[in-house]
Amino acid sequence: MTARERYDRLARDRAQFLNTAVDCSELTLPYLITEDLKPHPNHKKIITPWQSVGAKVVVTLAAKLMLALLPPQTTFFKLQVRDDKLGEDIPPEVKSELDLSFSKMERMIMDYIAASNDRVVIHQALKHLIVGGNALIFMDKTGLKNFPLNRFVVNRDGNGNVLEIVTKELIDRRVLDFELPEPQPNRPNDQGTASSNGDDIEVYTCVKLDKQSGRWVWYQEVDDQIIPGTRSTAPKNASPWLVLRFNTVDGEDYGRGRVEEFLGDFKSLEGLSQALVEGAAAASKVLFLVSPSSTTKPKTIAEAGNGAIVQGRPDDVSVIQVGKTADFQTASQMTQSIERRLSDAFLTLNVRQAERVTAEEVRLTQLELEQQLGGIFSLLTVEFLIPYLNRTLLVLQRSKEIPTIPKDLVRPQIVAGVNALGRGQDRESLTQFLGTIAQTMGPEALAGYVNPSEAIKRLAAAQGIDILNLIKTEEQLAGEQQQQQQMQQQQMLLSQAGQLAKSPLADPEKNPEGIQSAVEQLQTGLSGQQANQLPPTEEE
Repeated sequence: MTARERYDRLARDRAQFLNTAVDCSELTLPYLITEDLKPHPNHKKIITPWQSVGAKVVVTLAAKLMLALLPPQTTFFKLQVRDDKLGEDIPPEVKSELDLSFSKMERMIMDYIAASNDRVVIHQALKHLIVGGNALIFMDKTGLKNFPLNRFVVNRDGNGNVLEIVTKELIDRRVLDFELPEPQPNRPNDQGTASSNGDDIEVYTCVKLDKQSGRWVWYQEVDDQIIPGTRSTAPKNASPWLVLRFNTVDGEDYGRGRVEEFLGDFKSLEGLSQALVEGAAAASKVLFLVSPSSTTKPKTIAEAGNGAIVQGRPDDVSVIQVGKTADFQTASQMTQSIERRLSDAFLTLNVRQAERVTAEEVRLTQLELEQQLGGIFSLLTVEFLIPYLNRTLLVLQRSKEIPTIPKDLVRPQIVAGVNALGRGQDRESLTQFLGTIAQTMGPEALAGYVNPSEAIKRLAAAQGIDILNLIKTEEQLAGEQQQQQQMQQQQMLLSQAGQLAKSPLADPEKNPEGIQSAVEQLQTGLSGQQANQLPPTEEE
């Protein structure tokens, strides 16, 4: 079976999900998801919705998910040594040094991600997940690429694991370095791969999991022919093809979006918004009625200027009024209720308007709203963050930008999401622990039982700060302490010499032997201090 035939067969199971995704997209972001990709020059006109609440809540939720999954100021993962390997293969004393080295590697990986276009493509994929519930990301060497639902099909097993992926793209035939037969003018479009204008061709990419080798294998086809040089493989746990879902349903190959869960509210809001807009337009139209039996002529009223004086009776002229104010008010209240419900469901915060709104109040509000998402963070962690991190680590290790990480000793841990413990929480826990000791047992206990060097290293690792040439080493601290002791001894000897000079014993006429003995002792002490500061000679 060719890739085109396999795509057409799997597209039958995708039809209901794609139709629902198109309906959700028309009420939120109409340009996001369209019908199945077809080689036709005429595209369907995008319908503009009557309200913009759908677009606002989708973009807001996508931005919040982006900040939660890939925070810009910290890492979404941390490398740590496996606890069962401490004491056996790795001494516990070097754990702090390893944490600092891992923190440096994490910053290198985040710098690599920040320099690429990953955040732009991931934000676009998150919008597809919220609206359509499905997205496909391909991690190429040059960057990421997002496939909407109308350009790929997927086949999963009973546990939800991906077995097969087929993508469909329209590419200009002049871009491919491959000799293609000229399109036949009498060939129907539904049987061929060339469009009516003959410029675009359908390129299918077939991705399968090889059960024998346990690796992903993919290739591309054009006109049912495999393009030379397009075959490639990847490890099972580091595949560049990431098939994402927002919500899962047992037995379904595709996911369900957040907009689909509230599709009834979106349709109601669309109908009410259209009625309010059209009713307001009708109510704003001004029409004057003139009685047919009156002496006042309609032309006189139409041509009269502002403040003009004309002849006539007020009873002969009237203004049409819609008289639907109560009905409009009911519709407006219903619209506001639906908007408030959608804002809460899509995490659009409505912080209390006041002069002083504490950060704790905002945090509690965020935590309360994030609970409505259920297990979305867990699903995105399993299907996106872990494969994305594994693939990024594989690419950087192959290019020698980071050293090879032993998988049997070091395990990367995802720290993004709601319930995960990130480095910020590690820092707060350590700071709170040290503060509790100082408050309950006193500063003396803190200085006596806590190792300052170890505490500084752990705080730097939790903060993600490189302490190279910033924190003094143990050798530097020992040298400075020895030098400080020598300076104190010199000051003591000099003070003793000054006191001796002022005493009566310093008079050579009264005590010539005593002053000579004191001077010799001071000279011996000073020479000994200076000798300790000088480097040892060969004889010494």
